[in-house]
Amino acid sequence: MVDEQGAGGKPGSNGYIRPGIDDRPDFDKALSREDKENIARLTAPMPKKRAAESTVDDEQVQGTKLATDSQAAGSGMAALAAVDTAVPDEASAFMDMRDPMVSADGHRPTKTEIVRLGIGFTVSAVACAIPWVALSTVILPRVFEQLDAGSKVFMLGLVNSIGAFVALVANIVFGTLSDQTRSRFGKRTPWIVLGGLITGLSIGAIAFARSEALIVTLWCLAQMGYNMMLAPYVAVMSDRVPDKVRGTISGFYGAGIAVGQTLGSVVGAAFLTRGNAGIFQAWMMGFGIFALVGIFVVVVWPRERSSKFEEQGEALSARSILRNFRPPRNAPDFYYALVGRTLMMGGYWMITTYQLYIAQDYIYAGDPKATDKAAAIIATMGVITLVVSLIAAVTAGPITDRIGRRKLPIALASCLFAVGAAMPLLFRSPMGMYLFAAIAGLGYGVYNAIDQALNVAVLPNPKEAGKDLGILNLANTLSTVIGTMMTSIVVSVAKFVMHSSGTPTAAYAWVFVVAIVIVLIAAALIMRIRNVK
Repeated sequence: MVDEQGAGGKPGSNGYIRPGIDDRPDFDKALSREDKENIARLTAPMPKKRAAESTVDDEQVQGTKLATDSQAAGSGMAALAAVDTAVPDEASAFMDMRDPMVSADGHRPTKTEIVRLGIGFTVSAVACAIPWVALSTVILPRVFEQLDAGSKVFMLGLVNSIGAFVALVANIVFGTLSDQTRSRFGKRTPWIVLGGLITGLSIGAIAFARSEALIVTLWCLAQMGYNMMLAPYVAVMSDRVPDKVRGTISGFYGAGIAVGQTLGSVVGAAFLTRGNAGIFQAWMMGFGIFALVGIFVVVVWPRERSSKFEEQGEALSARSILRNFRPPRNAPDFYYALVGRTLMMGGYWMITTYQLYIAQDYIYAGDPKATDKAAAIIATMGVITLVVSLIAAVTAGPITDRIGRRKLPIALASCLFAVGAAMPLLFRSPMGMYLFAAIAGLGYGVYNAIDQALNVAVLPNPKEAGKDLGILNLANTLSTVIGTMMTSIVVSVAKFVMHSSGTPTAAYAWVFVVAIVIVLIAAALIMRIRNVK
C-alpha cells in the first residue's frame, strides 16, 4: 500500500488522519517548562551499547555493513549489536511515566498533606450541602407557597431553571478563568474565597426580599457565586490529589455531600416548624456558612503554590473564553459520563426538590395538618438517608480503589436508586417514603462516593482540568433544570388531563415513574464508557 502521508506528519491528499499518529500534539509547544521539568525528574538514563568503530555514526557505512553482514548466517544480531541500541531498563520510569503518588502539578504530597486535603474536601462538602439543600428544597418552596400558593410549582421550577442557566455559564467561565489565573496565591484559591463571599451575601439578602422577582434575582446571583467557588474547587481534585488516593478522597468528598444533603433536609424541616422566624434564621445560616467556607477550605488545605510565574497560555479575551465553551473533541467517554450524571441527578432532583409538596399533596393529601406532618416525614427521611449514605460513601471509595473499578459500581448505584424511587409507588404512606430514603439513599451514597473519581478519569486533557471539569459539573446545573422542569411538566399535564385547578394526587405518582426511567437510562450510558473499568 502506498503511504499517502504528506510531509511534516500532515495527512495526505486523501484527508485521512491516523489516530495517535497524525493528530499527535507537538509536546515541545504543548508542555510548559514546569511540565518538562517534571517529566525529566521521572526519567532515568538509558544505557547504550556502542560499537568501537569511529564509523558508528555514519548512516551510510552502517547501512552497507548491515546489508552485507545479513547474508551470513546469524550475522543479523551481530550487525544490530554494532549499531547504537538502547538497552531497556525494566526499572526505568520510561516503562511507566505516571507515578501514582505524584499529583498532576508535579508535587508528591506527604501523608499529612493528603489528610488535610481529605479533611478540606469532606468538611466543606458537608458545610455547603447543608444550607444549600435546606434552602433550595424546603425553605424556598415554602416562601413561594406563602407568596402565591397557586403558582408555587411553576415559580420553583422557574427559579431553578434560570438559576441553573446562570450556574451553567458561571461554571465554565470561572473554571476557565481559574485555569488562566496567575497570582502568588495560586490559580484556584482567589476564586474559591471570592465565590463563597458572593454566595453568602446574596443568600443573606434574600431574607429581606419581599417580591418574587427580587428573590429570583438574588438566588441567581447566589448560583453564580456558588459556581465561581465550585468550579476551581473541584479542579483541585485533578490538580493536587494523586491518582493512588483519588478514589478515597473522592469517597470522603461524596460522603460529605451525602451527609450534608441529608442534614440539609433535617435542618430545613426544623427551621420550617418555627414559622417565619425559622425561615429568616435559615437565610442567615446560609449567609454565615457560605461567607466563611471558602476561607476555611483554603486554610485547611496545604497552601496552593504561586502560579505567578507559570507559563501563560492563550491570552485572556472574550474570544478565548467563548472558545472554552467548546467541549472536548473525540472523547466519547467524557460525554457518556456527562450525560449519565446529568440524567442520574435529574431523577434525584425530580423527587428531592419537591419533597415538601410530595409529602403534603401525595402522602397527606387532604390532611389539614399536612405541612407539619410533611416536615416530620422530611426530618425522619433525613436521618435514615444520613445513616445509609454515610456508610455507603465511606466504604465505597476505598473499595473501588482496591478493586480498581469505577464504572460498574456507579451504574449499580443508579439502579439501586431506581428501586428506591419505586417504593412510594408501591406504598403510598410514610413507610413508602422511608423505604425510598433507605434504598435510594444507599444508592445515592455509593454514587456520590466515586462519581468524581470517574469524572477525573475521563478527562481528555489534564492541563484543561478546570474547563473540562466545569463542563462535567454542568451535570449539577443541567440536572436541576431537568429535574424541576420535568416535575413541573408532569404536574401540569396531570392537571390538564384531570381538569383540576389544584395538584392532583396522581401527578406525583407519575413523577416517580419518570424519575425511574431517567435514572435507568443514566446507568446504561455509564456502562458504555470504555476506557474506565
